[in-house]
Amino acid sequence: MELTQHQAEAFARMPLTYLRQEYPNHIMHLLNDDGDVLPPRKLHPIFYGCFDWHSAVHGYWLLLRCVRRYPALSCREEVIALFDEHLTDANVAQELAYFTAPFRASFERPYGYGWLLALAQELRQSALPQAGRWHQTLEPLTLDIRARLIDYLSKLTYPIRVGTHYNTAFALALGLDYARALDDNALEHAILDAANRFYRADKQYPAHYEPGGDEYISGALTEALLMSNVADNFPAWFDDFLPDVASVAALMNPAEVSDRTDPKIAHLDGLNLSRAWCMKRIANALPESHAAQQPLKDAVARHLAASVEHVVGSHYSGGHWLASFALLALE
Repeated sequence: MELTQHQAEAFARMPLTYLRQEYPNHIMHLLNDDGDVLPPRKLHPIFYGCFDWHSAVHGYWLLLRCVRRYPALSCREEVIALFDEHLTDANVAQELAYFTAPFRASFERPYGYGWLLALAQELRQSALPQAGRWHQTLEPLTLDIRARLIDYLSKLTYPIRVGTHYNTAFALALGLDYARALDDNALEHAILDAANRFYRADKQYPAHYEPGGDEYISGALTEALLMSNVADNFPAWFDDFLPDVASVAALMNPAEVSDRTDPKIAHLDGLNLSRAWCMKRIANALPESHAAQQPLKDAVARHLAASVEHVVGSHYSGGHWLASFALLALE
């Protein structure tokens, strides 16, 4: 199953609506004084929609990615209008000011960092004639996030392996793609150093404990995806890390989603989609003769079948973010 133009159209319609939808809103907001009691649009004039900051960021990413894949997308002009409306110097300055206020060093770290860099990468690679201007407008925030990620990695002693926003490997995978696309050698070196420190010696990962009940990232597969772009001999590393991966039923079969209106249980659709994305990239990094090739391909099909049809038209609990993960899974 691959991304079709029909799916790209349907996926893009979701953030086109939700990026202007301020409520309901789950703000992770540290107040320094009474003046910080403000509505989402005032706190985050670009990334106020889509329920939370990071989902808004990858909502913009999704729009650019869909237009890049299908330049004749019917909503192309709407996408341009949305970026022109929101990506202004004043709005970027306000977003940056939020990060630089006291006691907010951990805001959106590292998940939002990774997605902001992915958005900047997509702006840089977009063929839209306006994208160069948008990239330059966003650059003060991009460079701040980049510096924050490097600083964070310099003092992070242990990786965070949970299957939610704080997962280290997910942010590093997005950050590494950005660093290589923009020839950012300093960031690439920081990420490679961290990945090797955290994961190089990992063996026999206990993937049979997955999934947790509110996870949308596989700790095992996200780490393997990252290391497929880091390890000198990835097949050997993978065989040590997940020996006989085909036998790990809890990993190779999709999670059951019992209530798609529940904001935490709906995460499991995202897990199925992000697993499919990881499995595709892992398989691409393994030799065709590797024993895991066919089991991984079969597992991708099962995971997509379980969740991809539940993205468009889904309850807002999943609808505000799932399309981005579906796009990753289908590419």
